[in-house]
Amino acid sequence: MNFFRGVMGGQAAGPQPSGAETIQKLCDRVASSTLLEDRRDAVRALKSLSKKYRMEVGTQAMDHLINILQTDRADSEILGYALDTLYNIICNDEEEEQDESEDAVTPLPVSGKHKNVSMPDENAQKQADDLGAQFTDKFIEDPEHITLLLTLLEEFDFHVRWPGVKLLTALLKNQGIQLQGIILVSPMGVSRLMDLLADSREVIRNDGLLLLQQLTKGNAAIQKIVAFENAFERLLDIITEEGSSDGGIVVEDCLLLLLNLLKNNSSNQNFFKEGSYIQRMKPWFEVGDDNSGWSAQKVTNLHLMLQLVRVMVSPVNSPGATASCQKSMYQCGLLQQLCTILMATGVPADILTETINTVSEVIRGSQVNQDYFASVNAPSNPPRPAIVVLLMSMVNERQPFVLRCAVLYCFQCFLYKNQKGQGEIVATLLPSTIDANSISAGQLLCGGLFSVDSLSNWCAAVALAHALQDNLTQKEQLLRVQLATSLGKPPVSLLQQCTNILSQGSKVQTRVGLLMLLCTWISNCPIAVTHFLHNQENVPFLTAQISENLGEDERLVQGLCALLLGICIYYNDNSLENYTKEKLKQLIEKRIGKENFVEKLGFITKHELYSRAGQKPQPVFPSPEQMLFDHEFTKLVKELEGMITKAVHKSSEEEKKEEEVKKTLEQHDNIVTQYKELIREQDAQIQELKEEVASMNSQTEQMQTTITQQVSQIQQHKDQYNILKLKLGKDNQSQSNSQGDGSQVNGLQTEELSQLREEVEELRNQRASLQTQLGDKETLINSLKSAAAQTAEGSAGGSDNTELLQELEALKSQVQSQSTEISQLKTERQELLKRAEAGLSNAVPNIDSSLDAGKVAELEGRLAAQTSETERLEEQAKSLSESRAELEQQLASATSTVAILQTEKTKLQTEVQESKKEQDDLLMLLADQDQKIHGLKQKLKSLGETVEDEDDLDARDQTDDDTEEDDED
Repeated sequence: MNFFRGVMGGQAAGPQPSGAETIQKLCDRVASSTLLEDRRDAVRALKSLSKKYRMEVGTQAMDHLINILQTDRADSEILGYALDTLYNIICNDEEEEQDESEDAVTPLPVSGKHKNVSMPDENAQKQADDLGAQFTDKFIEDPEHITLLLTLLEEFDFHVRWPGVKLLTALLKNQGIQLQGIILVSPMGVSRLMDLLADSREVIRNDGLLLLQQLTKGNAAIQKIVAFENAFERLLDIITEEGSSDGGIVVEDCLLLLLNLLKNNSSNQNFFKEGSYIQRMKPWFEVGDDNSGWSAQKVTNLHLMLQLVRVMVSPVNSPGATASCQKSMYQCGLLQQLCTILMATGVPADILTETINTVSEVIRGSQVNQDYFASVNAPSNPPRPAIVVLLMSMVNERQPFVLRCAVLYCFQCFLYKNQKGQGEIVATLLPSTIDANSISAGQLLCGGLFSVDSLSNWCAAVALAHALQDNLTQKEQLLRVQLATSLGKPPVSLLQQCTNILSQGSKVQTRVGLLMLLCTWISNCPIAVTHFLHNQENVPFLTAQISENLGEDERLVQGLCALLLGICIYYNDNSLENYTKEKLKQLIEKRIGKENFVEKLGFITKHELYSRAGQKPQPVFPSPEQMLFDHEFTKLVKELEGMITKAVHKSSEEEKKEEEVKKTLEQHDNIVTQYKELIREQDAQIQELKEEVASMNSQTEQMQTTITQQVSQIQQHKDQYNILKLKLGKDNQSQSNSQGDGSQVNGLQTEELSQLREEVEELRNQRASLQTQLGDKETLINSLKSAAAQTAEGSAGGSDNTELLQELEALKSQVQSQSTEISQLKTERQELLKRAEAGLSNAVPNIDSSLDAGKVAELEGRLAAQTSETERLEEQAKSLSESRAELEQQLASATSTVAILQTEKTKLQTEVQESKKEQDDLLMLLADQDQKIHGLKQKLKSLGETVEDEDDLDARDQTDDDTEEDDED
């Protein structure tokens, strides 16, 4: 063991071996030792040398250490030493090593992620990074090594699990993309790592957060898996347990992981919203009245929380998802809580700035949220709207630059797709609504627009341009604004004052802001163009600015002047004779030149700050001097540049052709309008036909009711039939009452005859109703023919006429068939009446149901081709007619059933007569038998035999009864 004493600190005799030799011997010992204790001591020695001799240990010992992880799984101590050694040679961060004493475990050390490590030599740090990347590449050459490491993370032993977490984190820092691919395909790889958040030991849980941060960077697939492993619930629980915004660095780690999971991941954002996790964010922003003494960690935590809210409502998200999150934030009170922070006192400047940006995106494009924000008042005396307070900060040059940018963004988001808000802002500038006792938003914007501070000029101009964005009404209303420049002078319009300041040669930033305002103002507003051109000085000023050869700083101003002059051409209504489209183009050609004009117009899009402003709506600039372009204005330039170029190059002939094309289009529009009116008329006709169909449906329902009544009558006849059977049974049982029963049967027949008379009367009434329906059908056919003739004038084809004639023939045949059926019903009812009541001569009158052949011919001549909708309605009428025919057939069948029942009744009466005859025959037989018995008794008596008559037997029975009574006495 002298060798290990020398390695571990003891002084051995003789020359000391070099570090590489010592590491080589230790590696041999690890590879060749059979005793676990020897291997463990050798690995411990390698760990102690791994920071000082990082290159040598990594080069010589890595394979042996990996082999230890594979073979000595049963000993947690040697596994811990091996993992720590691998971590030391792979990790690039300089941090204090934890005390490796076996009997004590220190709390969680501050991770290198949160330490600012300053290296004395940048080259040395770069070499260390390269070395860590090389060892990482060597370790992940075999993906099984990562699978092995994930398996070791399932060990609950602290000395194995914690070094494994740190090692995997270091590997992800060095080669994150490769490691993510390996872990993603590893079975249950992400799930094993998610189990770290449930570890009861905070050291492992907190380092597990750092591991998941590295794992989820830039990989949407892993982000989805982590989210569906219930990561949101666990992370929010940890944040709550740690004290929310008042918590420590663990809360920061959780928020960073949440940002990784949600940023640019629409699936996770939707899952977060659907899981009602937005509601759990509201308590984070509950700050007290005493906001003094904000710690640096609390500022960091709250800053990340605000960023998390912004991720959910970012303008780069899909509009539907953003609107849904905005609605949820308003309903749960999160927006109200943010506005409370906005108006609170003592809030740090960076938190206030980020809160303004967050509120901006929560209300952007949401009418409900914008209306609520407009109603928020600052806690001042007297109370002022929050918008006014924010604008006061924007035009105050003493406020921080980032805060002023945030206020401008908030104002832009408040007016985004909010015509109501735009009207309210412009109304504060109009003479009829100005209140001298209070400060309004319009007054602040005008004050900033004409301030000596160029940044205030630019911000006020852009804010006022957003109040006019895509709102023609407010552009025209703003022309009414009059400004009092000085005492004793008449007021001038706001448009004139802007051009006056522009011609005075102020700073570039001021002129750029005013030119953007003017371009937005007069674009797509011919009235504003006329007002602008009415000032005789404006056009010469613009041509002079464009034609001059100025320096680089003035090129942007020249491009904007060219854009403004191009808008005056494109949206010119030629109401001013001196500045018609043609005269302005001639002026450009003479003074500037068309090619030179187009070149100057292109200076705008070629500017280096133009593309940066067009990337996202939020105005983010590194310095006030670079604040030149607005996001919405870049969209306007893209829209107008091509159109203005074409308008300038067009000749008068081309314009005449365009005017002719416009006239042609107007004619086409008139034709389309006529067709639309025709379609409306046809729709009205179709609606009327639909109503007629509905009425026919109601008639069908009435006929079905009639059938139901007939069914009930049939049931009554069946009941009467059953009564007849019962009465016949009684007649068979009782002969003595045969005559009375016969009279009852005759009485029953009389009642049935009266019922049959009533039924015949009902059938007559039904025939009359059918005749009325037949007349309605004829009226419907006439109306359909007239409608078809009106809608198909000038467009009927031969094939359509043929089809309609066929349909008419079908209707005629149906009417004739209905008439025939009615005649048959009449005949059947007469026969039924004759059978039911002999001698009755109530003849049912014939009905004349044939249609006039002349009328049918006239209908055939007038019928023309109809539209497809009319054909469909006729088919419906045809189907209803068929259904009525079926109902009438059912009625006929019911009538035949009545006749059958009457026949059965007659048969039953015949059977009753036959049974009476049979009874009479039986009586005759009985009488003959009695006579024979009497004759035989007489013969027996004559022969001397004793024959007892029935009277003698009765007397004997009576004597015996008397004797028994005496004996009893």
